[in-house]
Amino acid sequence: MFSKYCWDIPNNEKKIYLTFDDGPTPEITDWVLSELKKFDAKATFFCIGKNIKANLALFEKLIIDGHSIGNHTMNHVNGWKIDTNDYIENVKNCAAVLDEQEKAPHRLLFRPPYGKIKKAQSKILRSLGYKIVMWDVLSADFDQSITPEKCLENVTKNVKSGSVIVFHDSIKASPNLRFALPRTLHFLKENGYKFDIIH
Repeated sequence: MFSKYCWDIPNNEKKIYLTFDDGPTPEITDWVLSELKKFDAKATFFCIGKNIKANLALFEKLIIDGHSIGNHTMNHVNGWKIDTNDYIENVKNCAAVLDEQEKAPHRLLFRPPYGKIKKAQSKILRSLGYKIVMWDVLSADFDQSITPEKCLENVTKNVKSGSVIVFHDSIKASPNLRFALPRTLHFLKENGYKFDIIH
């Protein structure tokens, strides 16, 4: 089953794929965008539907800045703890919010919250045309038991050409993110990596 997911995007050009889950979040997503701009870096944002609705202007900023958008469900639901029909409905509700934003390039990208998705849920989403995007490098910025230095190390020690790296533009992740993201961007640039979006 795992081969049906996108864990990384192998290439020989040192391209890597930064991704951000759980936004858009006021102040935090704004800050992420300004950091990315400093390095001319594009990223893919897996947005929660209710956060888009609450922060439409901020969501539009993601589009204007040329980033890619993915679906992260309407309410950040855990696929292992919810009925399959309810799960698909939650994904569709988020898709409807994305469709309402005319400027949003509609990309059929999906990342399951917590990385937890049942086989049946995955099968239905893939039949609807979704590409299910996981990751091969987890910063663990959301983990408040780790130091910001460890969060940075989780990325710099594991990144390779084609890596899909996960950060979170959320309040919970903010302390680690604010330390690790600028240093990650600097490290990647210094080591010849190129930033690309997921299509």
